[in-house]
Amino acid sequence: MNEIVPIRRALLSVSDKRGLIDLARVLADRGVHLLASGGTRTALDEAGFAVTEVSAYTGQPEILGGRVKTLHPKLHGGILARREIPGDLAALEAQGIEPIDLVVVNLYPFEATVARPDVSFEEAVENIDIGGPSLIRGAAKNHPHVAVLTNPDQYAAFSEQFLEHGGTTLSFRRGLALAVFEQTASYDRAIADYLANPEAKPEPFPSRIAPRFERRSVLRYGENPHQRAAFYVEPGTTGPNLATAKILHGKELSYNNLLDLDSALRLIRLFADPAATILKHNNPCGAAEADSLAEAFELAYEGDPVSAFGGIVGMNRPVDRATAERLCVPGRFIEAIVAPSFDPDAFRLLTTKPTWKNSVRLLALEAPIGPDGPKPAGFDLRRVEGGLLVQDWDTMEDDPSSGTVASERSPSAAERASLGFAWRICQAVKSNAIVLASGRQLIGVGAGQMSRLDSVRISVEKAGPRAQGAVLASDAFFPFRDGPDVAAQAGVTALIQPGGSKRDDETVQACNEHGMAMILTGRRHFRH
Repeated sequence: MNEIVPIRRALLSVSDKRGLIDLARVLADRGVHLLASGGTRTALDEAGFAVTEVSAYTGQPEILGGRVKTLHPKLHGGILARREIPGDLAALEAQGIEPIDLVVVNLYPFEATVARPDVSFEEAVENIDIGGPSLIRGAAKNHPHVAVLTNPDQYAAFSEQFLEHGGTTLSFRRGLALAVFEQTASYDRAIADYLANPEAKPEPFPSRIAPRFERRSVLRYGENPHQRAAFYVEPGTTGPNLATAKILHGKELSYNNLLDLDSALRLIRLFADPAATILKHNNPCGAAEADSLAEAFELAYEGDPVSAFGGIVGMNRPVDRATAERLCVPGRFIEAIVAPSFDPDAFRLLTTKPTWKNSVRLLALEAPIGPDGPKPAGFDLRRVEGGLLVQDWDTMEDDPSSGTVASERSPSAAERASLGFAWRICQAVKSNAIVLASGRQLIGVGAGQMSRLDSVRISVEKAGPRAQGAVLASDAFFPFRDGPDVAAQAGVTALIQPGGSKRDDETVQACNEHGMAMILTGRRHFRH
């Protein structure tokens, strides 16, 4: 049995007031003496709790504009005293210090502060917490005798244990202590990263990178059953992403589900009109834009119904009943859906009607999705054995179809719109990537081939007769004219590609011979 340490005195000093009053009520109802400082004391006092101001207890008023208020021996002595050592207890008695059994502190929001584009260096420095880390590190060091809470998400588990035992177990306190040192390491890393580059200097890459992520969940397994896996999130992340999404329904998400959902989200946010995409094995097999979400999903599914079976669906509008009805058509099977939200009728339909109703994962981003939304923060990181590759995120051009027309024939307005659609899809396809689109519907994809010509052939085969009058996007230049020749034979009328090959002239000549229009964007979108 773990040793239970009773709680008689608690020190509270929090910037995040979520759950504070409920926690204080649990403590006060059991007769715990509450010490608090600043805004925490004010909040507790206004809620009717008997609370002692820290400065009244220490006999030392706050100084330096609040920079010094908890750095005092009466607090740190009460936290760090070892209860089993008579000399420590004698020192407390001699100094009139009472033991503190619980420390509830969360740190100044440094990361959220420096994330603001208008933050000044002086404001950032003032949000470097000094007293808070000292208190929680002291409590964590003395965790055999002291419990420490640093996050409102911990309050429920603490309250349950406290109400049952009147204190906390050693294993529980040890877990809380571990959370402290993980948090302070991350906090100090954030400060160091900011000080290394406080004004976004032209050289964006710091001399050292220590990624800061917190474990959200342990997954059943990784890409394959013999691989262990977990999902970590970046502290303070904002905007519509998997870390902030709310899981509304369905089975536990797998490693591969999360990869596909992330790719679906990164693609669907590129479109302003109602749009839907279907991902399989981290490549889009269906995508469309339309006047309504229901129509967009139907077009996306029809793009490749065989591949769409068991797919991951991303949508940039709230899922309504009309769209849910299309999703629930007999014979269709969806693994997961990510969208801004789900209307009540749509949610009810998806969770009661199809045969896969119990397993489908429904994720609500609870935020608008579109090209005007926030861009990904930080860097794109990828592990290699023995190191880490770091790069900027691959962002999409505002108007990809506005590149240079290299062919004799300019694309029509309809072709130009379709080329822009295809180019956005192409960014999400594994290279060598070839995308065929008809209007604003994806009809053929050639992904991940060692030869760009093979990717063209696969996309044409997928499209079949629909390739007649379609447009083609290529994520990188054509090294030879054979790709455009194959596309022309299938009926493709316009191409979009970065250009930059030594044989661009041959590709242009092929387009001119076939009467195809071609736009060169000057920007490649490899996805390895």
